Amino acid sequence: MSEQFFAPCPRGLEALLAEELSALGAAGAASVPGGVAFGGGWAVCYAANLHSRLASRVLWRVADFRYANENDVYEAARTVDWPAHFAAGRTLRVNVTAQASPLRSIEFITLRIKDAICDRWRADTGSRPSIERARPDVRVHAFLERDRGTLYLDTSGEPLFKRGWRRHTVEAPLRENLAAGIVLLSGWTPCEALLDPMCGGGTLLVEAAAIGLGVAPGAGRSFGFEKLSNFDAKLLQRLKSTAGENRSSTRLELYGSDRDARALEAATKNLSAAGFAGQVRLERADILARSAPAASGVMLANPPYGERIGSEEELARFYPKLGDALKKNFAGWRCHFFTADLRLAKLIRLQPARRVPLFNGALECRLYEFRIVAGSHRRA
Repeated sequence: MSEQFFAPCPRGLEALLAEELSALGAAGAASVPGGVAFGGGWAVCYAANLHSRLASRVLWRVADFRYANENDVYEAARTVDWPAHFAAGRTLRVNVTAQASPLRSIEFITLRIKDAICDRWRADTGSRPSIERARPDVRVHAFLERDRGTLYLDTSGEPLFKRGWRRHTVEAPLRENLAAGIVLLSGWTPCEALLDPMCGGGTLLVEAAAIGLGVAPGAGRSFGFEKLSNFDAKLLQRLKSTAGENRSSTRLELYGSDRDARALEAATKNLSAAGFAGQVRLERADILARSAPAASGVMLANPPYGERIGSEEELARFYPKLGDALKKNFAGWRCHFFTADLRLAKLIRLQPARRVPLFNGALECRLYEFRIVAGSHRRA
């Protein structure tokens, strides 16, 4: 039996996510701003949770309705057979997202949906679920547009970018699914060298290692669908066993460096927690001074200099030096920089081969690619 699902993701990664879900067996994967709608059976849902590197969640659609006011939303939510979907004693949380909705208060409509779910439980069973905000067993998501609403049950639980390996963080760490998207957008292949010269806590390196070795990002965590009444434990175990068998034994050329010793300590601990301690060579170095670890390869960097250097004037002095260092030390490399500072492309004084719009939460960013060839690509 086919169900309908929606997988939100960082904006800018929708097309990649649609390809990923289609490869996992999803039917009719259709990109919309902020995610991908798709159909499939529960094997596809489980596989998407286990294998998707880009999705933030996988939401199961349980109702689709028209509305004009809060009472319409309440009645639509009360119509759903919630006691058939999760057992008595499960804790509950409701999240509401609205876009161009005429309803004024998100908090009030959230309360009305909670009331509708609990009222349906009382009518059918004489009991009701408890509300739990921090670590609920079951999460209901409502999405309200101008005159249409959709209700979803969350099959993921904790967001899928929480892989379970992150032990230590530095300033403004990337979410894991955005980091995975950056690796995939770079076109890096496991036979190439990859360097993150501003590695911070190592998020890009961990995601690159997982991609290169074929490690399922959800292999070490649990999922929200395990709390639903239709959970198929044998199916999940079969999918996990297959994922483990498909892990590659390839030796990767992964390199990381940072000028901050604390960042390197965090990266070392995170790589170890993820099971990739032996896959990445780390060293303390400044990107302006370090040499390339191979004759050619892919550089990925999320410059943290906005926090560490500070002022716009200091950054304006840094970017030309960065361009000079790339020209001097990284000829033959494809260098990618993910940043919210849209001045970088101009101030680095190199011609971007590509610039990809991405969003880090609500923050508009760019992924710039510079192909470094000695004596060329320099702006006049």
